[in-house]
Amino acid sequence: MSKLVAFAAIQGGYNVVSQVEGEYKRALDTFNADTKVGFPNTAYFLPVIYSLLGLKVETLEDIEKPLDVARKLLPPHIKGMNHLPYLGPLLDAGMATLFCFEIREALRYLNQPDFYLHSEEPDLEAGKIWLGAADDTVFRKRGVEFVDGTAPGFAAIVGAAPNAEIAKDIVEDYQRRSLYIFLAANQNNTSVTDQLLEAGVQIGWNTRIVPFGPDISSAIFALGFANRAAMAFGNVQPGDYKKMLLYNKNRIFAFVNALGDVGTDWAGAAAGCVNWGFPTLADTDIPEVLPTGICTYEHVVANVAHDEIVQRSVEVRGLKVTVSEIEIPLSFGPAYEGERVRGADLHAQTGGGKTQCTELVKMAEMNEIEDGKVEVIGPDVTEVKEGGTFPLGIYVQIAGREFQTDFEPIIERQIHHLINYIQGIMHIGQRDISWVRLSKAAIEKGFTLKDIGVVLHAKFHQDFQKIVDKVQVTLYTKKKDVDALTKRARGEYKKRDERVEKMTDEDVETYYSCTLCQSFAPNHVCTVSPERTGLCGAYNWMDCKASFEINPTGPNQPIEKGECLDPVLGQWKGVNEFIYKASRGAVSHYNFYSMVTDPMTTCGCCECIAAMLPSCNGVMTVNRDYMGETPCGMKFTTLAGVMGGGASSPGFVGHSKFNITQGKFIVGDGGLARMVWMPKSLKEEIKERLLKRGEE
Repeated sequence: MSKLVAFAAIQGGYNVVSQVEGEYKRALDTFNADTKVGFPNTAYFLPVIYSLLGLKVETLEDIEKPLDVARKLLPPHIKGMNHLPYLGPLLDAGMATLFCFEIREALRYLNQPDFYLHSEEPDLEAGKIWLGAADDTVFRKRGVEFVDGTAPGFAAIVGAAPNAEIAKDIVEDYQRRSLYIFLAANQNNTSVTDQLLEAGVQIGWNTRIVPFGPDISSAIFALGFANRAAMAFGNVQPGDYKKMLLYNKNRIFAFVNALGDVGTDWAGAAAGCVNWGFPTLADTDIPEVLPTGICTYEHVVANVAHDEIVQRSVEVRGLKVTVSEIEIPLSFGPAYEGERVRGADLHAQTGGGKTQCTELVKMAEMNEIEDGKVEVIGPDVTEVKEGGTFPLGIYVQIAGREFQTDFEPIIERQIHHLINYIQGIMHIGQRDISWVRLSKAAIEKGFTLKDIGVVLHAKFHQDFQKIVDKVQVTLYTKKKDVDALTKRARGEYKKRDERVEKMTDEDVETYYSCTLCQSFAPNHVCTVSPERTGLCGAYNWMDCKASFEINPTGPNQPIEKGECLDPVLGQWKGVNEFIYKASRGAVSHYNFYSMVTDPMTTCGCCECIAAMLPSCNGVMTVNRDYMGETPCGMKFTTLAGVMGGGASSPGFVGHSKFNITQGKFIVGDGGLARMVWMPKSLKEEIKERLLKRGEE
C-alpha cells in the first residue's frame, strides 16, 4: 500500500474531524445543549454511531462523546522516512471520517430542517431532489430486500460522470442487475443525480435510484441503512462493532464508485468503507490498494473505464447477480417495477376505464401451439397517436406435460409484474380490468406490443420451467377481437370463482398470503380465504393453493390461521403474526369481515372499493370500470388514491366483485344487507349471484 494512499486518507480524517468540531461548537453557540438532534422518524438514533459504538445520540450535548471517539481514532501523521504500509491507521482514520460525516448530517437536519425532502420520491417541481436519511417506514419496506436476496446489494455512487449519457448507462446497468443505487456528492457543481434528471431518468426509492444528498457526507446515509439492516434483520446488537462489520461484509454486498477527482475527504470516506468490506472503484488515476485483507478482493481500484465499471465493481465485491437478457429494446428487471408513467411522459394507454384491456391464460395441447410464436393482430402502438388510447387483449396459450388448468390463473397473474419489469411500461389491475401505460421514451427506443409477448414467453419458461414446455402469445388490438376475447375470458373467470363457492372459512385451517402487489403498496398483504377472495379478483383460495405448489417460495404462502380471536369480525392469531412480518412491521392485525373496525389493507389493484355512507347508515361499493361519481363524493380513482397504498382504512375496504356475494362479505358490519348503492353496470354483471344471495 503506497504512502500516498495513507497520507490522503489520514489527512482527510484530520480535516473532517476539525471541520465538524467547528460546526459542533457553532451549533452549541446557537442552540441549547439539550436540543433534540437526529434523523427523522427512526428508532436507530444516528445509526452508524449507534450500531458501532452503542451510543444513543438524542441531544446536542450527546454529540460530544462520538466526536471525542473520532478525534482519538486519528492515527499519527505519516512520517516521510519510515512509513509502514499497514491498513490499521488507514481504517481508523476512515472510521473517524465517517463518524464525523454522520454528525455533520445530524447538524444539517438541526440547522436546515427543510434541506432534505421527507419522502420516497423527489419533488421536481419544487426543486427538492435530495431525500436524506431513510426513515424507518422506508427502511422496513426496503431493508428486508437486502436480506432475502430481492436486492443483491447496492452501488454507492459519488461525484459525477463526464456526461449525462454515461451516468445513465452506468445506473441502468446496475438496475438491470436489480441493485439499489445510492447517490451522493458532486463534482464541479454537478452530480449523477443532476445528470440522471437531465437524461429523463426517474429517481427515488421506487426505481431503486436514491438521491441522498449533494455532499460526500451524505454518503453516510448508505452505511447507516446497511447497519440498520444488520440490527433489524441480523439480530446484531448495538455496540457489537465486530459482528456488525462482519455481517455487512458477508451479507450486504455493496461497493463505492467514485466518479471524478478524489480529494482527501473522499479518500477518508473510501478508507472508512473498507471497514465494512465495501471496496471503492474510481474512474481516475488514484493510488490503489490491491491486496486482499478486509474486503473480499481488492480494496481500492483505479482507472476503471466507464463501460467496464459496473462489471468490474460486481467482480471486485464478489457479487453474484443474474441479468435478465431478453431481446427487447428496453431494459428489463425488478428495478423498474415501481416506475410510474405520468401524464407528461405518456405516449398511449389501454384499459383503465378508457378502453377494454383483457388478459387470459389457457392451457393447450402440445400439438396445438408453437413455442415462441408471438402475434399482434391489429394496429401496433406505433400507429397510435401521442396521447391516444387503444383496446388490448393478451391471450397466452401454455402447453406442458405437468401443466394443469388449476395453474392458469397463477400464470395469468404474473402478467402484472412481468409487464411492470419493462422499463417505461406501467401495468395496473388484472383479468378484464387491466390498465397499461406506455411512455414516450419506450416508444422512442423502439418498443412494440410484440415485446410484451417476447417477455411473457421468456419469463414463463424461466420461472415455471417445471410445468411449462410451450408458450404462444397473441395480442389483439381490434375492438371486435378484444370484445370476443373478453366475453370468453369472463366465462373462464366465472368457472374459476365457482370452484370455491361451496367452501367456507371454517372448512380449512390454512389460508394463503398474496404479496404480488407490494411493488406499488409495500405494506399491503392480502390474505385469501375460501370466503375472502383476493381483492384483485384474480386469485381465490384454490388458486393460491396451486400457486404455492408451483412455487413454494413465491408470493402465495400458507398461513396457519391459529386461534380465532374474533369470529364475528374475522381475526386470527396466526394471520396477525404473518402479516406483521410480511408488512415489515407496518400492519399488526386486521379483520376479514369488517370495513369499519381495522379492515384488511388495500392496494390500487382492487376490483372494487366499498365505503361507509354515514348519512344513511349504509354501505356503497364502486368497481374500477365505473368512471362516474359516487354517493360518497369520490370516484374510484380518488378512493384508490386515498386508501389504496397498503393502508388499513376504517370505513373503506378493497374487495373483488365476487366477494360481494360471498357469505362473509362485511358480515361483521351487518353484511350485504347494508349495501345501498353500487353502479348499475356492476349490479347487472353480478345479477345472478346477487339474486341468489338475496334469497339466502
